[in-house]
Amino acid sequence: MDILNGWISGINEILWSYILIVMLLGCAVWFTLKTRFVQFRMIGEMIRLLGDSGTTHNKEEKHISSFQAFAVSLASRVGTGNMAGVATAIAVGGPGAVFWMWLIALLGSSSAFVESTLAQLYKRKGKESFIGGPAYYMLYGLKLRWMGVLFAILISITFGFAFNSVQSNTICAAWEGAFGIDHVLVGVIITVFTIFIIFGGIQRIAKVSSIVVPVMALGYIALALGIVLFNITRLPEVFETIIANAFGWEQMAGGAVGAALMQGIKRGLFSNEAGMGSAPNVAATADVSHPVKQGLIQALGVFTDTLIICTCTAFIILFSGAPLDGSINGVQLTQHALTNEVGNIGSIFVALAILLFAFSSIIGNYYYGEANIRFITSRKSILFLYRLLVGGMVMFGALASLDLAWSLADVTMGLMTICNLIAISLLSKQAFLLLKDYLLQKKKGIKNPVFSKSDIPELKGEIECW
Repeated sequence: MDILNGWISGINEILWSYILIVMLLGCAVWFTLKTRFVQFRMIGEMIRLLGDSGTTHNKEEKHISSFQAFAVSLASRVGTGNMAGVATAIAVGGPGAVFWMWLIALLGSSSAFVESTLAQLYKRKGKESFIGGPAYYMLYGLKLRWMGVLFAILISITFGFAFNSVQSNTICAAWEGAFGIDHVLVGVIITVFTIFIIFGGIQRIAKVSSIVVPVMALGYIALALGIVLFNITRLPEVFETIIANAFGWEQMAGGAVGAALMQGIKRGLFSNEAGMGSAPNVAATADVSHPVKQGLIQALGVFTDTLIICTCTAFIILFSGAPLDGSINGVQLTQHALTNEVGNIGSIFVALAILLFAFSSIIGNYYYGEANIRFITSRKSILFLYRLLVGGMVMFGALASLDLAWSLADVTMGLMTICNLIAISLLSKQAFLLLKDYLLQKKKGIKNPVFSKSDIPELKGEIECW
């Protein structure tokens, strides 16, 4: 296991130190400028669209709503990354990692807008709902089926296997820390429930996520805000610590800034998934009247995840005085911090919260894999096997070490992100044209913009649903 972990860590060093930081920030800045800061100037419209009912199809058909699509993607975003990922970033990269998390979210939300708008544009009609995502815009937008198949394989491995192993690993660590329950027992229970849910299909996943996600997110935010208010006089001190560790001369001399930058971007991406190519898979399933609508909603998901929930966790840890020397890592650092703030109930709360957060992520992650397995093949036996393997990897995560689970997730996440960023960069002009059309309709006083492919003859590729 140590040899495998060392080999994987070496690949991560190359991916995250040289390639992905440049690609993620480069694309995010480019999309932000080309859309004229869409993620900031249209935030009011994003919030309004959560309750939007402007659809294009018969209500008797089984299409999931825009809000349900938002909830499913948020189910994958809001999870281990917020509670364990933030703690890991701070433990390894120092408080300065929080600043880089904020930056990648503020800029990266434009990447989320572009990828989800493209997913809507090139979506196809499925049996129960629309289907789409990066594999589909690679095939129908770029006309590169090999690229679509490559991405489909990468995301199926990343989310169905690697990410779900991390989620399971974190649940087990949290429950061991709070209740002393053995990893094997917790792993078996999670695996059984995972298989039950994923055999129910996207409708069940959407229903469960749209109920669980808002409740768990609001509960966690309420607790965190309570702790922030209780420590309000220390808020300037915490901000100063974050900024100093992100840019301080002492940190630069010791190489800590580089560690903070890498950890902040890595864990920020794991949590909010902006530009990774995951959220577009579920964004494509929404029934909306214009592709831009879902692009805006998915951009809002990035803000919700990182600027609110991840920040809550960071503040809890930095207020608590928990050790940041690496002696405590992962979700147990968050548990330790909450215990310092609210007593022993803090550790129990984290264990219960991480169960809800991470389990909702497991079912959201599975859907990304299923959607892409269907892209590669329609054989039911392959899908059945994939579902069983997902259950197996949930059990594997319960038994694996924390370092191995996270390192494996970083490698697969990095590879699929590179593939997706290349595709959305090549297709970004289509998203810019759609945004221009949407804004033009709003300028004319149309409250519910509607898109038809005949409206923009310049759009390229095979567009089926518009």
